[in-house]
Parts: sequence; C-alpha cells; structure tokens
Amino acid sequence: MLAYDYPLLGIFWSLVMLFMFIAVAYIVVYTLIDNFRRPDHSGLAKAGWLLLIILLPLLGALIYIIARPEMRNPPMSPEFAVS
Repeated sequence: MLAYDYPLLGIFWSLVMLFMFIAVAYIVVYTLIDNFRRPDHSGLAKAGWLLLIILLPLLGALIYIIARPEMRNPPMSPEFAVS
C-alpha cells in the first residue's frame, strides 16, 4: 500500500530535494567558517558577512564566494608548514 501511495518518481524527487538542501547547507557552513578564519577581515566586515549569509543563505554565500579576495598566505601554503 505504501508503494502505491508514494511512487518511485516521488522518492526520486524527494532524494533530489534532500541532496539540494544538504548542498546548500554545506555551502553556507563553509562560507561562515571561511569568513571567521580570514585574518584580513575586520570584526565589522565579519559581522556584515554573517548577517548577509544568515538573512539570504544561498545568495549571500554565493556573493561572499565571488566577492572575497584571495588570501595572501593561505593556511595550507608551504610557508605555514611545520618542519
């Protein structure tokens, strides 16, 4: 009876929507972590980006990814490597 009430195509679209939700959540969390780890942002800039990303999650995260400048010394660069 359950398979008749919820056909295979319905399950497929539910899984697609779940994947999209997880992907958006991952992008938002990634941008928040990146925002707070950047040493070149001031506290006010971090607060502004936080508000934008919280109020408009996907759009704010995409704007942040496009607008952020490249880091001069990224944490995984050989300069930071422990020898």
